[in-house]
Amino acid sequence: MKGAVAAGHPATAEAAVWALEEGGNAFDAALAGLCAACVAEPVLTSLGGGGFLLAHQGGGRDTLYDFFVQTPLRKRPESDLDFYPILADFGTAQQEFHIGMGSIATPGTIKGLFQIHADLGTLPMQVIVKPAVDFARTGIVINSLQAYIFSIVAPIYLSTRGARRIYASRQLEDSLVVDGEDFRQPELADALELLAIEGERLFYQGEMGAELIAACESGDGYLQKADLFDYKVVKREPLDYRCWNARILTNPPPSSGGSLIRFAHALLEPHDQGEFGSAQHLTLLSEVMKQTNLARMEDGQNGTAGSGNILHPETINRFRAALAGHPVNSHGTTHISVVDRQGNAASLSLSNGEGSGYILPGTGIMLNNMLGEEDLNPGGFHRWDTDVRVSSMLAPTLAIDHDRIIAIGSGGSNRLRTAILQILNNLYYFGMDVREAVDSPRLHVEKELLSIEPGFSEAAVNAVCASYTSNNRWSEKNLFFGGTHTVIHDSRGFSGAGDPRRDGVFLSV
Repeated sequence: MKGAVAAGHPATAEAAVWALEEGGNAFDAALAGLCAACVAEPVLTSLGGGGFLLAHQGGGRDTLYDFFVQTPLRKRPESDLDFYPILADFGTAQQEFHIGMGSIATPGTIKGLFQIHADLGTLPMQVIVKPAVDFARTGIVINSLQAYIFSIVAPIYLSTRGARRIYASRQLEDSLVVDGEDFRQPELADALELLAIEGERLFYQGEMGAELIAACESGDGYLQKADLFDYKVVKREPLDYRCWNARILTNPPPSSGGSLIRFAHALLEPHDQGEFGSAQHLTLLSEVMKQTNLARMEDGQNGTAGSGNILHPETINRFRAALAGHPVNSHGTTHISVVDRQGNAASLSLSNGEGSGYILPGTGIMLNNMLGEEDLNPGGFHRWDTDVRVSSMLAPTLAIDHDRIIAIGSGGSNRLRTAILQILNNLYYFGMDVREAVDSPRLHVEKELLSIEPGFSEAAVNAVCASYTSNNRWSEKNLFFGGTHTVIHDSRGFSGAGDPRRDGVFLSV
């Protein structure tokens, strides 16, 4: 077998598999999946957003590619900005996001695509983009998950004439594309083909970039020519630690998701968890999540869990210092995992926020709204530091032991780190196979709210809920709890699981 992929949409997974079939490696496949995800998962990612790729080369070299968004080089008076709120409707709740030209941070996805290709790819870029081009030109059928996500953020994707022209339904008036509708993006197909020929300069120094900068200058945004010209992909040493006799690699600071997973592992590993789903297991897991949340706060860094095992305060202080000055984004994400037969592994996480509403004319590319995220602006909007790499909860992760390599990651805002924690715990502590590990019910703790999926015993759920002032017992498994698309390669071959909470797909070839 040549390799395997797990991703959040059939088209994304098929593009990655196609690259493997063409003789490409795991990194070619991940990049093909990236391009296809921009077509098939447009609310979750875009060429106008950013992301991270954690690469393990078969020869043993590990690199984290940070191509997430950057804050602009300058600020403008708030009164001059095109920046306004919309309400996303989740059915049971509403959440406010801000969009417009003033919400756009410097995008990194296109630069990341070409940098990773130059360093690790083997196929020509025209080959890598081909599946995405075909999907964009001939169309994909909108599935129920993508239709649901569109319905949540409809005010964004109906906010501008350019967005409506692409995303409006041809079947229903005043609606975005709906479940079962054929969705075509010919301008995005053309843009991908042109980028494959002309390279990243077309966006960062050429006609595409000039169009974006002109729109920001005349349309009350922040970006200027130097923002695009100066943007660089940052190569980092992965956060590397051991847990359960495995080597865990994940996203290092200044991003926070990987550090918080490592923190939680340090609390969880020494303890007896009992049986899966027992009151002992759920209580310990929820307490670890609670203490990890405390580690993110200004006070409470030295809280303890269970018998008091916790990272040394000096380590915690280093963790805090590494994150200082980097605003954190945690919304609108998708993930792709790929492993090939040479032992190369790619864990790729991507985000576009929710989208700014602005479509780069003639390209079909929606720019991000990262500067409109409350996560980046806890003290109020427009207070971010200029020219810094935005931090993220995104945590592409690899686990390597004596017999196997595991590629894993997740979408899901703050829940993605607890989802990854639970999958690794299921695989290593409870010895589950990958399908069972991904399908098993999850919980999540945020402040004093415990959220828990069905599937645990009523007695165990009652026991853990007794420790929380508020709890939400979900009636079914839900994308709220992440989307942990996972691939494993061991001596028996490839196995994996796409997370059903996000219509995940696993394919091997």
